[in-house]
Amino acid sequence: MLALKNVSQFSENNFNDDSLFALIAQGIESNGYSILPTALPEALTETLFTHQQLMEADKFKNAGIGRGKEYLKNEFVRTDAISWITGETEAGADWLNWVAGLQSYLNRRLFLGLFSFESHFAHYSPGDYYKRHYDAFKGESNRVLSLIVYFNSNWLASDGGELVLYQDQQDQVGTKVVPLMGTIVAFLSEEFPHEVLAANRDRYSIAGWFRVNTSVTDRVDPPR
Repeated sequence: MLALKNVSQFSENNFNDDSLFALIAQGIESNGYSILPTALPEALTETLFTHQQLMEADKFKNAGIGRGKEYLKNEFVRTDAISWITGETEAGADWLNWVAGLQSYLNRRLFLGLFSFESHFAHYSPGDYYKRHYDAFKGESNRVLSLIVYFNSNWLASDGGELVLYQDQQDQVGTKVVPLMGTIVAFLSEEFPHEVLAANRDRYSIAGWFRVNTSVTDRVDPPR
């Protein structure tokens, strides 16, 4: 988990795009979510896609649910594999640099108080899924905004693997998002239950969460 800052070897404006950030903010402000197909800057998309494809299998671990002592691997809930992004690689640093620009823009525009960010590469093998869930529960978590980007070329309807974003617990239809290369999805973490349907081919993405500062006298946020 990293406090947002300029961690890239490039200038902080290298991947910043206020027009794109404005579209994301507009969607969040109007609907609580933003879905922008193939919108991630091409250079950043290519850097992240290439890096993820070259990552060794042992970098990925089976994903679980919960945090710390409550962390639990539960194949009923999810079966994907993840690798946390620390910014130690050039690709990771470029990603966090772009995210820092988005964080700054959203705080100026929407006053969300976004303070830190955590994210991981995700790989869904054929048949993998993530059952319907919230990224945060009201009053119990400091995750504020969820962010997902995709790295899948020529994705067909028959490939499955869509993200389904539901309006609330009663919604049984939802909005399906095809995980096409460069597509950006952002949504308020406490507001929208969602799931990842089983895919019929390998599916690649980054999932991340902006957090607010929950530091108290005897505990510094983010945890070190």
